[in-house]
Amino acid sequence: MTKVIRSEEVAALIKDGATVGASAITLAGWPEEVAMAMEKSFIETSHPAGLTVVHGAGIGDWKTKGTQHFAHPGMVRRWIGGHTGVSTDFAKMIIDGGCEGYCLPQGVICQLWREIAAHRPGVITKIGLGTFVDPRLEGGKMNKATTKELVRVIELDGEEWLHYPTFPVDVAIIRGTTADEDGNLTLENEGALMECLPLAQAARNSGGIVIAQVEYLAKTGTLNPMSVRVPGVLVDYIVIAKPENHWQAGATYYNPAFSGQIKVPLNAIPELPLDERLVMARRAAMELTPGSIVNLGIGVPDGVAIVASMEGAADLLTLTSESGAIGGVPAGGQNFGMSFNAQAMVEQQAQFDWYDGGGLDQAFLGAAEVDRNGNVNVSKFKGRCVGCGGFINITQNAKKVVYCGTFTAGGLKVLVADGKLVIAQEGRGKKYVNKVEQVTFSGAYATKTRQPVLYITERCVFELREGVLTLTEIAPGMDLERDILAQMEFRPAIAKDLKLMPAEIFHAKWGGLRQIIETKRTPAPELVLV
Repeated sequence: MTKVIRSEEVAALIKDGATVGASAITLAGWPEEVAMAMEKSFIETSHPAGLTVVHGAGIGDWKTKGTQHFAHPGMVRRWIGGHTGVSTDFAKMIIDGGCEGYCLPQGVICQLWREIAAHRPGVITKIGLGTFVDPRLEGGKMNKATTKELVRVIELDGEEWLHYPTFPVDVAIIRGTTADEDGNLTLENEGALMECLPLAQAARNSGGIVIAQVEYLAKTGTLNPMSVRVPGVLVDYIVIAKPENHWQAGATYYNPAFSGQIKVPLNAIPELPLDERLVMARRAAMELTPGSIVNLGIGVPDGVAIVASMEGAADLLTLTSESGAIGGVPAGGQNFGMSFNAQAMVEQQAQFDWYDGGGLDQAFLGAAEVDRNGNVNVSKFKGRCVGCGGFINITQNAKKVVYCGTFTAGGLKVLVADGKLVIAQEGRGKKYVNKVEQVTFSGAYATKTRQPVLYITERCVFELREGVLTLTEIAPGMDLERDILAQMEFRPAIAKDLKLMPAEIFHAKWGGLRQIIETKRTPAPELVLV
């Protein structure tokens, strides 16, 4: 029977060396009060120690919350996660070798919970082939303290696959909005469903326990069974959280638009000023097709949604989020993972099933480094352990991938006026390098699967052609040698039909996107009467 406990009692339930699973993104789904209690106990008693912490998405607020509470020497022995860039102290502990660190694709981890629950041997997928997760490259290992191979290459019917083996889960720490006295959980005020159900099933079927943090306690039998996302038979303990320890997202305590209780006017979204971000977002949006199913990464790529709105073309596409939202407009910045006015919300592992099978028409993402073979790095660079998150799942099987980001980094200043671009101050760091530090996206794999890939910057556009990064467009006002080739560590292939980027996207007003998208519409077949 489910037992309501105080947060101070949590640590005594978790054995040293336990494997602890979490289901969250930024602070959505994260049981902050439970984590605080675990940290307090470790500081005071050195217990629980030697934990293996497993989660798919990044958990934190870039400040003090989330897995920051676990950033103490000895508290964590091994990290298995998709992303840790939002938890800077924990990320530093990993990169410095303070614990073993394995970075695996976000979608694989949330799918692993189902395989663990069902006592199947693991996730078998092509996701990660050719990337740093592939054991022939790095096997997902993020530091020298990490030596054991967790990922295996196998062959089935003459094809290569990656096998991510299952493991027992001792403790699941999950979150809901309301629990009844029997432990049934509803998630009505949460911004995402995440994968709390399969995680709870995994822990219980491993002989472990499930600890759920909630805001409210209801009387037995008063919850609508159709609203219960985790049944009480799976929940062992309930912690009623203080309001300040139950944030809906990384920067939001509660917004009813994130949890679907209200719809907000989207015409109030501020338009983008005429700068490099607007130029890149416009050029990227030109790759949309009628009825596009789209995923947008954080940063420059989320400008594609704003441009579509500015151009009156938002109705021609459906935006999705890896955390489970379909439709609406994804929130950016510290509220990443949330969506305004979603049409539907599914569990995260189901969203990745769809993504992995090719459900995305276009994916727009950022890039920290790009090399001559079209490889992209976003997961580990300049001494930072960021992680891949859902990047590998999203990019590997989208029908088209478009990378968006400035050509150089660190102090870049540009002027956009009169249909052309002027570099006022060049960035200090080159992003187009001889060899990326870590392969988060494999150009060779994309070439093998004939996946179209574009790399859009403020001053030029590249395509991946036959496994080679090829310059195809240059911005009006740019000098090829001075502004592009001299700012790269390698000389790319240059298309024979090298052309100018459309001059109209460098003006304050554009107005051409809707027509560009609609001209790609496939004509309906003629009806023949017989």
